[in-house]
Amino acid sequence: MSAATDLDVQAVNTLRFLSIDAVQKAESGHPGLPLGAAPTAYTLFDRVLKFNPADPDWFDRDRFVLSAGHGSALLYSLLHIFGYDLSLDEIKNFRQWGSLTPGHPEYGETPGVETTTGPLGQGLATAVGMVMGERFLGAKYNREGFKVVDHRTFVLCGDGDLMEGVAYEAISLAGHLGLGKLIVLFDDNSISLAGDVEASFSEDMELRFKACKWQMLSISDANDLDTVEAAIQVAMADTGRPSLIRVTSNIGFGSPRQDTHAAHGDALGVDGVTATKERLGWPVEPAFHIPAEVPAHCGEAGGRGAEAQRAWEAMFDEYRAAHPNTAAELEHALSGKLPPDWDADFPSWPGDSDEVALRDASGATANALAGRHPTFFGGSADVAPSTKTFLNGFAEFIIEADDGPNVRFGVREHAMGAICNGLARHGGILPFAGTFLIFADYVKPAMRLSALMGLKVIYIFTHDSIALGEDGPTHQAIEQLATLRATPGLEVYRPADANEVAACWRTFLPRPGPVALALGKWAIPVFDPEKHPIAEGVSKGGYVLEGDGDPDVVLMATGAEVHHVLGAREILAQKGVNASVVSLPCLEVFDEQDQAYRDQVLPPGVPKVAVEAAASMGWHRYVGENGALITLDRFGASAPMPVVLEKLGYSPANVAATALKLLGK
Repeated sequence: MSAATDLDVQAVNTLRFLSIDAVQKAESGHPGLPLGAAPTAYTLFDRVLKFNPADPDWFDRDRFVLSAGHGSALLYSLLHIFGYDLSLDEIKNFRQWGSLTPGHPEYGETPGVETTTGPLGQGLATAVGMVMGERFLGAKYNREGFKVVDHRTFVLCGDGDLMEGVAYEAISLAGHLGLGKLIVLFDDNSISLAGDVEASFSEDMELRFKACKWQMLSISDANDLDTVEAAIQVAMADTGRPSLIRVTSNIGFGSPRQDTHAAHGDALGVDGVTATKERLGWPVEPAFHIPAEVPAHCGEAGGRGAEAQRAWEAMFDEYRAAHPNTAAELEHALSGKLPPDWDADFPSWPGDSDEVALRDASGATANALAGRHPTFFGGSADVAPSTKTFLNGFAEFIIEADDGPNVRFGVREHAMGAICNGLARHGGILPFAGTFLIFADYVKPAMRLSALMGLKVIYIFTHDSIALGEDGPTHQAIEQLATLRATPGLEVYRPADANEVAACWRTFLPRPGPVALALGKWAIPVFDPEKHPIAEGVSKGGYVLEGDGDPDVVLMATGAEVHHVLGAREILAQKGVNASVVSLPCLEVFDEQDQAYRDQVLPPGVPKVAVEAAASMGWHRYVGENGALITLDRFGASAPMPVVLEKLGYSPANVAATALKLLGK
């Protein structure tokens, strides 16, 4: 441990004033956290964190997550003075169009930003996923003398993060799993946006974290760099528990607004910036002043990281020579590519098969993938028997068997989604998460960040409609499909039979970005793959399942409702009406197809009926002004499944009657 020097103080103040100058220039942002937490963050970067700014994506680096993402100006200042490719001009362009310094950290925009944060609690929960990923890959691929996977994840969070339910869920699971490589630095300044924290939050933090099986450490003064460093070292030494280091700080340190909520989220103003600089002995002009010796000193930490990377790469070369197959498998996983022949064992069902539940078909497909994808990893929110998301024949991810891919997330849907984001961001893992579609509402904030970051996370949702039956409207999804489809960058798949399920997996696995797979509970008939263009049709998002090129009416549907439409086609045929049946398992993929193909499937000018046991939102553009919808803009009901469907209009007879009315017959 090194003693603090005047140069350390200069570096800390450089971080403070780069941050508040950036906020002041933008006339927007959060100066309070950077002023108070700069010493903590500096100590971590300067003395502890393993990183190489010349290669921000080096796999065995330590990860740093700013969960309190509103303090982004501090993160950008850290990245700049510690040598990342983030120029001073970008700091000056804080929160402006096209800059690399957006208002909250965004993965993929700024070198060194590990994950998108801002919604409080998400960063901490995502970090739990990163640590789980490190443990899983380390247990699976490390060999004696070759710890090729060996890094930690550090989090800087605030009071607001720890109030959020998603953080509490993740904290609970992290303690249960004994994730000792997770270290959270809690910037405890007793102030929230609206006032004193004690107005809304009075938990005994020490008892809370100890109850969750965490190591709890406390520091009385954030400006005591040596004590901060010592606490981090103590946390690192405890490999059996995650650690929370409570660092008492002053929000808006040194400013006229110190220790008040006014310092949280507004620029200090010209006079306030001047007063702060004068109080801390900093030149008032020029703005964005950086003493020459500061980046030179901070570069030493990056130099140590570069040396650590070179040593790691040399070790990996030896590892590759000693364990060529294992090394090759790990490198392939880290590439993010699917393994060779990844779908070779996917199931297929002949047309004369017994009826198959779509959740069962998905479970069989996922298990087939697991047999060929060594880092397919995930689980459910305590509903694996119902969602069919357990990988049979594989171990569970528990303290005693860290290389098992089956995760018991517990009833923690929100954290489950955020943790999967962390697994995806860690690298080397294809994560999946399962629950009922109605609880997509609980997962949605994390799913939104999956989409915003373009992360490959597979969300498996079962019990996807009113066909759930007796459990009633609290568990019957209505608006969830429309909500998910409205999310940019998220693909929603709702297959109509077992073969479409396998085809959906084949379609979405090679594509970038997150997916939501919506599946029914009940066994339904299987389409004959010899008679229907299922694989090709699903790969295009939609296709003509039955019918010719000159229909009188088009009947389109998703999921189990396709079978109601098929029954309606037979009724219409008896009345001399030629109907085509269109299955649309993924609207996003269908919309990508060229106009000629879409017109072939949904011929212009032909009357159309859309059928889905969900909200009508989004369907009008497919049926046109003169089309008809059989959808639900009401909640469901508790009754046996056939009764609920019949009462709410989901029957071949009602579909046929709707089509005849549309045709004026």
